[in-house]
Amino acid sequence: MKPARTKTPRKPPVKKGSQTSLKDPVGVYCRVRPLSLPEQECCIEVISNTTVQLHPPEGYRLNRNGDYKETQYSFKQVFGTHTTQKELFDVVANPLVDDLIHGKNGLLFTYGVTGSGKTHTMTGSPGEGGLLPRCLDMLFNSIGSFQAKRYVFKSNDRNSMDIQCEVDALLERQKREATPNPKTPSSKRQVDPEFADMINVQEFCKAEEVDEDSVYGVFVSYIEIYNNYIYDLLEEVPFDPIKPKPPQSKLLREDKNHNMYVAGCTEVEVKSTEEAFEVFWRGQKKRRIANTHLNRESSRSHSVFNIKLVQAPLDADGDNVLQEKEQITISQLSLVDLAGSERTNRTKAEGNRLREAGNINQSLMTLRTCMEVLRENQTYGTNKMVPYRDSKLTHLFKNYFDGEGKVRLIVCVNPKAEDYEESLQVMRFAEVTQEVEVARPTDKAICGLTPGRRYRNQARGGPVGDELLVSEVVLQSFPPLPSCEILDINDEQTLPRLIEALEKRHHLRQMMIDEFHKQSITFKALLQEFDNAVLNKENYIQGKLSEKQKVISGQKSEIERLEKKNKTLEYKVEILEKTTTIYEEDKRNLQQELETQNQKLQQQFSDKRRLEARLQGMVTETTMKWEKECERRVAAKQLEMQNKLWVKDEKLKQLKAIVIEPKTERPERPSRERDREKATQRSVSPSPVPPSSNCIAQISNGQQLMSQPQLHRCSNSCSSISVASCISEWEQKIPSYNTPLNVTSIARRRQQEPGQSKTCIVSDRRRGMYWTEGREVVPSLRNEIEIEEDHCSRGAEKLHSGGLHS
Repeated sequence: MKPARTKTPRKPPVKKGSQTSLKDPVGVYCRVRPLSLPEQECCIEVISNTTVQLHPPEGYRLNRNGDYKETQYSFKQVFGTHTTQKELFDVVANPLVDDLIHGKNGLLFTYGVTGSGKTHTMTGSPGEGGLLPRCLDMLFNSIGSFQAKRYVFKSNDRNSMDIQCEVDALLERQKREATPNPKTPSSKRQVDPEFADMINVQEFCKAEEVDEDSVYGVFVSYIEIYNNYIYDLLEEVPFDPIKPKPPQSKLLREDKNHNMYVAGCTEVEVKSTEEAFEVFWRGQKKRRIANTHLNRESSRSHSVFNIKLVQAPLDADGDNVLQEKEQITISQLSLVDLAGSERTNRTKAEGNRLREAGNINQSLMTLRTCMEVLRENQTYGTNKMVPYRDSKLTHLFKNYFDGEGKVRLIVCVNPKAEDYEESLQVMRFAEVTQEVEVARPTDKAICGLTPGRRYRNQARGGPVGDELLVSEVVLQSFPPLPSCEILDINDEQTLPRLIEALEKRHHLRQMMIDEFHKQSITFKALLQEFDNAVLNKENYIQGKLSEKQKVISGQKSEIERLEKKNKTLEYKVEILEKTTTIYEEDKRNLQQELETQNQKLQQQFSDKRRLEARLQGMVTETTMKWEKECERRVAAKQLEMQNKLWVKDEKLKQLKAIVIEPKTERPERPSRERDREKATQRSVSPSPVPPSSNCIAQISNGQQLMSQPQLHRCSNSCSSISVASCISEWEQKIPSYNTPLNVTSIARRRQQEPGQSKTCIVSDRRRGMYWTEGREVVPSLRNEIEIEEDHCSRGAEKLHSGGLHS
């Protein structure tokens, strides 16, 4: 079998196997400390051995509506105010020490707010030792008689151990004893009374099934993480009264097995509980504590006490340690006392205390973030990077969360009402941590040598002496021989007494031989019976074994079938996943296309609505235009009919005047110039009528009215002409001014004059004039009216001259 390699913490030889796939959740326990004063208000109540309930203190409203909100939190186990250190140790730390002896790593945290009892839980108090001294006591009780000589194991700077023979170890012991080193405690020194009561554990505790064919060595180290810097509390710095040298911070490094360790950290080999606790107490005095508003001795740093157990097997003879470095197994138990989370407004911290509190809270926040990311990766199958490197605390212990040992967390809470909000945050962190799973560590490899070597070889020299003692006892059971000295030739008593004693001895010997034969026969019968029983047992076991082999073969075939089925299902699942991916891609494409089409339809719908609105406006505008046009035409037609009616009336009046006019009266012929002046004077006067919408239709009517006075005058001047001829000639010329063609020509003439934006034409029954804005305009057919007047004048002159001639 392949030997185990030297490492700290121990890694299994095969990272991925059947055992590494098994995971256990982080064990989270809760311990409630008693109140300092009985009259203090309590906000935490223990409901059961696994549940606590938090209720807001008086005057504290958690919800806006004013309701009190009580919350319950579950743990692996809850320890009340009356729990003893022994009960807590048996449940939480005892399994970790047992794993340590069997080559497995462990990590134990104490977490809580300032003043919640973390240091008391870990270290203890006089008369009541905490978890740390009890772990040391159980360890040395278990391996006390199997410890190697001092300096057989020797630590190096590469987070591993070297092994040396007994002679080299003896030489080094003599060398160290000649030059005393305060770092190496002596078991002969008296225990310091300052901590003697802490390590005086009354209850005896010991691990079971300790490997007796191995030798063990215990090394301890003690560090603190202060302001995110690592300091060695066991490092001896030479005292310089002139210029004191501050302690130097240590660096974290990674060994060949990818485990994190503190480079240059002091590791002290100890041989008893007293020695180990003395080393711890020496470092505890260097730990940074301060007096705050909440705690008289508040820890200002995270402390880590490492117990490293080194074990190596004995050789085949069972006398010496096997000198093979590859056979060394190293396991480690880390006991971490975290500094308390605190609020600066409650601790009244300033200056260095404020900076310390900020670094403490930052490291605890990083620890909480790592727990949340681990839970998210395990719950949802994500692969987010866990921010271990953001803090020295999480970076140092990242191997434990990656599956290098068991992790236990003791949440210490103070039930007083002032710590309610901080306790609530602690409970939420514990709730997250419980959901994180850590890979189960593997068992250590077996070296392959015959077990029981130590005691078998010790008993090898004993049987010879035992046989001599048995023969002496047998000889002493015979009767004593009488004196064989014959002093007289006639002595007849000595020989008969000797013969009688020999006969008695012979008889006793014969009886013993017979008894021996009987016992041998009985023993042979017993052996025969035992052989028969063994044979029967062997036959029975062989039958059972064959049955089990058949069952195993059947189970193997079933396992193979299930593996094939599993592979087939995995292949189908992979195909379904790919198909699902394709369908999802098609679905996304179709959704995008549908959204595009919807956008197009919306665009078309909006364009359609705009077009409908535009067409509606055009229809409305066109309808209004046509209505106005119809009204204009109707008004024009009405005006035309009125003008016609007026013309007829004028005709009748003129006819009546001609008929009743005396023939002797001859009116003077009006001159053309006078008529023009009259027409001009009439055109100058403005129209009293406001502009109308039927201006185009009034043009022809105005032209018609302009011609009427001229014709009337013409008819008056030509009294001698026949009435019928005048009327017929007059009727032929008048309609030319009322035709729609003239109206159209007037409208076109208006469109050709862009400077005149609006023309208002005013009609009158007596005068044919129209007006524009701000100026007077003579009718557009003025030339035609003048021509008509000329024709009338000439006609009258002809008639007058004709009358004279006649």
